Amino acid sequence: MKKISIVSPCYNEEQNVELLYEKVKQQFAVNLKNYEYEHIFIDNFSDDETPSILRKIASKDKNVKVIFNSRNFGHIRSPFYGLLQATGDATMLLVSDLQDPPELIPEFVKKWEQGYKIVAGVKNQSEESRLFFFIRRLYYKLLDSLSEVRMIRNYTGFGIYDRSIIELLKSLDDPYPFFRGLICEFGFDKATISYIQPIRKRGFTKNNLYTLYDIGILGLTSHSKKLLRLVTLTGFMLGTISLLVSIFYFSYKLIYWDSFTIGIAPVVFGLFFFSSVQLFFLGIIGEYIGNIYTKIMNRPIVVERERVNF
Repeated sequence: MKKISIVSPCYNEEQNVELLYEKVKQQFAVNLKNYEYEHIFIDNFSDDETPSILRKIASKDKNVKVIFNSRNFGHIRSPFYGLLQATGDATMLLVSDLQDPPELIPEFVKKWEQGYKIVAGVKNQSEESRLFFFIRRLYYKLLDSLSEVRMIRNYTGFGIYDRSIIELLKSLDDPYPFFRGLICEFGFDKATISYIQPIRKRGFTKNNLYTLYDIGILGLTSHSKKLLRLVTLTGFMLGTISLLVSIFYFSYKLIYWDSFTIGIAPVVFGLFFFSSVQLFFLGIIGEYIGNIYTKIMNRPIVVERERVNF
């Protein structure tokens, strides 16, 4: 029998993990009887009742395996590390907030059985805030247009991955990986499954402005040099425009020496404008340097505190 691994990262999901476990178990009991499965929960140092609930589930069901992190390693490293611990012929990433529908597991497995190494879930519609969904779509479009490889739009990592893909991920030496980008970097034929993302019904999202910015800028700095080239080109264009404006002002002053008064307003506006542009571009360069710094530190992706049922 082939084995399917389900990996569910979680942090303070006491209202969702047990229901998620039941839904996954039901899919394998009803629709995927010919497969073995393991359900790996990787807990990112939750401070609610999530750890105790996971221990209770694991004590009753040996298909459930749990990794407890020694601290919160963030929303990028912990899920990636969980994928590396899977032992199945195929591995599926399924978030714990039930916004990745477990009911779609059979469809993903079916596509994988057709020979696709990667089957990605694409959320073309969402029941979340229209504004947030619009902003997310803009980001995916921007990432795709700036990246040097073709990215999957509206893809959050929800999908199923062949064993060969997991082995490739293991071979990488990246302490802060952008998983969605790596999947596209590999270049394998990919299938996609469209779905409507349901709204979170229990608990609260752990994402905030900083975490969303973190993963957004990581995707851009990890898979595109176009931002750096944009800095160079913009600097060249603004320098050229500044030179032309200064020549115009100088010439105009020479012609109309007595009647033309430059005034201080253009100087002030120009100073603030160019200062803002410089700070913005320094920030972009700083993000690339920060990305390099994180990678050369070569710290472990995650440090485990405990394993259950492995």
